[in-house]
Amino acid sequence: MSTSAAISRSTTTVGSVTLKSPLMNASGTAGHGIELHPYVNLSTIGSFVVKSLAHFEWSGNAAPRLRPTTGGMLNAVGLQGPGIEYWIAHDLPRLREVQANIVMSIWGFGVDDYARAADLLRPIARHLTALEINLSCPNTKAAADSSARHALFAHDPDLVEQIVRSANIEGVPLWAKLSPNTHLLIEGAQAAQRGGAEAVTLINTALGMDIDVGTGLPSLGNGGGGLSGRSIHPIAVRAVYEVAANVPGLAIVGAGGVTCGAEAIELMLAGASAVQVGTANFANPRALTRIKREMISWAKRRGVTEWSEIIGCAHRGGLQAH
Repeated sequence: MSTSAAISRSTTTVGSVTLKSPLMNASGTAGHGIELHPYVNLSTIGSFVVKSLAHFEWSGNAAPRLRPTTGGMLNAVGLQGPGIEYWIAHDLPRLREVQANIVMSIWGFGVDDYARAADLLRPIARHLTALEINLSCPNTKAAADSSARHALFAHDPDLVEQIVRSANIEGVPLWAKLSPNTHLLIEGAQAAQRGGAEAVTLINTALGMDIDVGTGLPSLGNGGGGLSGRSIHPIAVRAVYEVAANVPGLAIVGAGGVTCGAEAIELMLAGASAVQVGTANFANPRALTRIKREMISWAKRRGVTEWSEIIGCAHRGGLQAH
């Protein structure tokens, strides 16, 4: 790599999708519509990822839902949302007005729920950059119940394959969002690929809990919740690296604890073609702009001219080999 060059091509490719930037928000961290747009021009990021929606309206979990931690936060929002039909009528037009590329995220309680969500989206498929299938949220009532057989779909490779296949929408690339809370991560990624996914998003939140020492009770209304933020970044790096090494032909979107440009670059070195930023948006809604600037500055210092030069470098002898 020359040290005199700078980024000349800012795009990146995730499967069949070309994004104008490798940076996106993570689902659930910027609402369902244009809430983030006053702080970050949504037309300039790789894609806007919608907070996961089901084919039905859902009220989510009881309060309290958020708890700060030393390295991030715990959340048990529970996938609250107005449903896909409401989103199509109210939020989609506004996202189109600001020229956002849209990655839709869907969830459900079973295979049929995902299939019905996909059915509702087929009429507006031309407006979607990709469909992210959320198989890994630990904040639903079923996921909180350790006795539930399929607390997280991502923990069952057969279900992963079935759900991804059921959510197929012609012309819309599929991304499967997987969980770090399982020893079957690679098997889950392989199952997603068999089901038709072009990419996996790694990772969702890690299971965690906080107990209030004043009351002696769990701090969250749901008991436990999902841990996000900088504390889970090494888990995300490990997950991306292992899937990249073991599942050829499957693109990866890295997510987990990205707070600065270097951490986004780290996920790309591990094998991610693009990166989602989540909890950092709560601390600073302009985080995406800052992180993008830091990534470009890093690339200029290293003489990187295209993001493709660094994707997976950790598997190919590191930066010095390129």
